[in-house]
Amino acid sequence: MASQSRHAPSSVRAPVETSARRSNIDRISKIYGIDNWGFDYFGVNDAGHFTVAPHKIPGIDIDIYEVVRKQARDGQTPPFLLRFPQILDERLASLHRAFSRAIEEFDYEGRHIGAYPVKVNQKKEVLRRLVSSGRRYDYGLEVGSKAELVAALSMPLADGALIACNGLKDELYLRLAMLAGKLGRRAVIVVEDIHDLKMALQLARTLDLKPPLGLRAKLSTRGSGKWEDSGGEFAKFGMSTLDLVQALALIESCGAREQLTMLHFHSGSQVNDIRQAKRVFKEAARVYAKVREMGFSIEYLNVGGGLGVDYDGSRTASEFSMNYSVQEFANDIVYAIGEVCDGEEVPTPTIVTEHGRAMVAYHAMLVVDVRKVIAPGVAPGSEFAAIESESEPVLELVDLAEGINAKNFRERYHDAVQQRDDMNSLFELGYLGLRDKAKGEWLFWGICRQVARFSRAMKARPDEFDKLDRMLASKYVCNFSMFQSMPDFWAFDQLFPVLPVHRLDEIPTERGVLCDITCDSDGTVDRFVDTRHCKESLELHPLRPGEPYYLGFLLLGAYQETLGDMHNLFGVVTELNVSVKPDGRAVVSQPIRGDNVRDVLTDIGYEPEDLRDAIARRLAERRKSGMLGDEDEHEVLATASRVLDDYTYLV
Repeated sequence: MASQSRHAPSSVRAPVETSARRSNIDRISKIYGIDNWGFDYFGVNDAGHFTVAPHKIPGIDIDIYEVVRKQARDGQTPPFLLRFPQILDERLASLHRAFSRAIEEFDYEGRHIGAYPVKVNQKKEVLRRLVSSGRRYDYGLEVGSKAELVAALSMPLADGALIACNGLKDELYLRLAMLAGKLGRRAVIVVEDIHDLKMALQLARTLDLKPPLGLRAKLSTRGSGKWEDSGGEFAKFGMSTLDLVQALALIESCGAREQLTMLHFHSGSQVNDIRQAKRVFKEAARVYAKVREMGFSIEYLNVGGGLGVDYDGSRTASEFSMNYSVQEFANDIVYAIGEVCDGEEVPTPTIVTEHGRAMVAYHAMLVVDVRKVIAPGVAPGSEFAAIESESEPVLELVDLAEGINAKNFRERYHDAVQQRDDMNSLFELGYLGLRDKAKGEWLFWGICRQVARFSRAMKARPDEFDKLDRMLASKYVCNFSMFQSMPDFWAFDQLFPVLPVHRLDEIPTERGVLCDITCDSDGTVDRFVDTRHCKESLELHPLRPGEPYYLGFLLLGAYQETLGDMHNLFGVVTELNVSVKPDGRAVVSQPIRGDNVRDVLTDIGYEPEDLRDAIARRLAERRKSGMLGDEDEHEVLATASRVLDDYTYLV
């Protein structure tokens, strides 16, 4: 049963909008770069709440803060992974519109079909939504393992859709792919090397079947960007020109010429420079034309994936962006293939693309709550001001703190650094007490905060004050595991947009880095999206007593879920599917519960009941020896049982 919610009524909403307040919202949107990376899906409403517009229609959007508050009222605790299945629909439709326009503009005589690479996000609800939305486009799937193939065969694909079977294969993988025809599915077995080809041809003879075959070839040209090494002549997968010629000869000698229906290429993931991509498309088309000239009636030219996502909003050839649009990408593929085929006087193929990241990245975001803030040198109360100290460095810091202003702040900062060094030296030698040192630290960090504030008015701000900002960045401890929910940040330095999902009508006055709740110093997000360079701290708000503060991590739909690990045994987070109706109502699915403690222990080989029994035996031994009573035994066992059934994250 789905729940429906509207925006909060006017009686409990913020006051009537003023031009100053809207100006604040616009300014804050620029701070986080929403218009740059949001691709028209994301925005901020008049209440200062982050919104998602799956159809890119103004006013038909989802208030994320209201969705999270509703879940909190119903007893659901963040972190949540929010999915927006309508974004999957829109991304799919926009891809096929782009290719349709390109085919019409360049009078291309073939057609285009897509195949979603299952590895990018294998979740059942993601695959089913893409397959359902893609039926009118003959949208298919690309698989790289036996498990993915079984999942693909279970999907309600259109009759004209393909299943492209990539990756290295054993006999059982090949057998199931060949038998797909009995299910009415067109599974093209794409072979990576001569050994695979021989095995496939031999098995086909044994089964008395003629399955469609494809050859994956390496190009001399490779794509561009962080994953450019996955393409080109030194790529992990695919046949060199020498192997390709041998494979064609083997196919012909086995009388399987008519089975060769596809040539497959891959330029690399997240291609950031369209100029390099054009060279890849042209070389792929040339190889196709030459194979056609050899008498092989290939139907499909599969140019793989590569369509990028603009994570940082710079619209440049940076490793986190791309310097082209979806339409330009489609235009260049269609034009390059059409031009080469016309010149070589061969029929144009059906173009197959395998775009995954660009299809699913936008459709998922993680919402977390901030549990505490750790700020350098900040302590509650004013007890440090009252501490009396006779230490010379501490007394100097008192004078520096009292006399700092917009004219002398730089000199005072240098003096404060020197006094702190002297204070630390005295402490190391045993000449300074702990209370004196605490007073000095409190004064020093107070001076630093004043210096940072004054320095932001400088026209040419020296690097030392940028470094000071990094030193002053507070640690916002968030209820999530970076290793589970955004492993690419840790493994590949991938950037993801991050921002509060509310209070976006208030100018953020703090700077911070985000720490997860794992016991690992690497569990820190300390690089953030910016249009010129990544920021080392994020603009945030101070916490309010008794009020939750929610942050959203965006563009997590590609790769993050299946790459995530269980560091510290923090498991999969609770998921919610959120849609919007034409009248603007948000519709939220029943939660897909995240892992509890029992789940993650089972995943790594423990039997939870055996663990509980072991605890019970230990308690019984201690009770018999008189070290605890019956009530103590019951309390420990009851608590252990509750923990086993509890969410792995903080509740």
